[in-house]
Amino acid sequence: MHISSGRWVRGLGLALLTAFLWGILPIKLKQVLQVVDPITVTWYRLLVSGGLLFAWLAANARLPSFRGLGRKRLGLVAVAVCGLMGNYVLYLVGLNLLSPGTAQLVVQLGPVLLLVASVFVFKERFSLGQGLGLLVLLAGFGLFFNERLAELLTSLGAYTTGVLTILLATSIWVFYALSQKQLLTVWHSQQVMMVIYLCCAVLLTPWVHPLQVLRLTPLQGWLLLACCLNTLVAYGAFAEALAHWEASRVSATLALTPLVTFVAVAAAAWLWPDYVHTEDINALGYAGAVTVVLGSALVALGPSLMASWRKRRGAASRPTHGPRHSP
Repeated sequence: MHISSGRWVRGLGLALLTAFLWGILPIKLKQVLQVVDPITVTWYRLLVSGGLLFAWLAANARLPSFRGLGRKRLGLVAVAVCGLMGNYVLYLVGLNLLSPGTAQLVVQLGPVLLLVASVFVFKERFSLGQGLGLLVLLAGFGLFFNERLAELLTSLGAYTTGVLTILLATSIWVFYALSQKQLLTVWHSQQVMMVIYLCCAVLLTPWVHPLQVLRLTPLQGWLLLACCLNTLVAYGAFAEALAHWEASRVSATLALTPLVTFVAVAAAAWLWPDYVHTEDINALGYAGAVTVVLGSALVALGPSLMASWRKRRGAASRPTHGPRHSP
């Protein structure tokens, strides 16, 4: 069982770096999607990330071996590949129809869906604290969509289609996450990601239009490169954060990602108003976004909070004895 190094300051810094990189990613993708279609963007991201991982693992003689995997584990590879590929493509399709902040906020349902799936697949416990966090998160979504609830529930316009597409992308991601968790018993994380990235890129090849990048402006070209490197760097920072800090606290920190996106959109809209537009959300919507983040953090920290509460309760209920005096 992995034990964190206890260097929580470094773990916190790396987790915040991951949240920042994931938070600004949809803003960059939104600019690239003006010229390049979602499948081609996904193909470039996966090919560059997978190619760099392949070069790194090959240089260190750590390429994964497929010998002895068996039919069951090969099936897991197939599920993980299809799950990640579907998630990446559908997320970009939904992002085309939504603002970066809205898309990133809906993605917060991913860890919750993974938690629920883990209860059934891995028989993990669902604590009272996590249940409370789930209720807070759902209430936050109600506040966030306060102006567009009627549209979401009664029509299938562009906004509703975008939200449903992101929800579908997030649901498919759960299958990828569950499969990847099982594959970590035979390969380490870098090997798993290399295999999945390159397999996804190969499967997408018949539908890509690589020459679309020639129509990108120099700025959009740099943004596409940044998107390609973002996944690799952010994932590396995330894995390193887990080495120094508890997984629940890292996950709670990553719940800040949507707020990073909202702040980044506001800053970019102020600096480059011709390229980035502010989020069309009222004050109650922003309060809902904060509530969603709090709910996500509670879901992540639920077991730790309940364990601490039981420990304090047990200590308080134990009888205390005064000092014994010698006769």
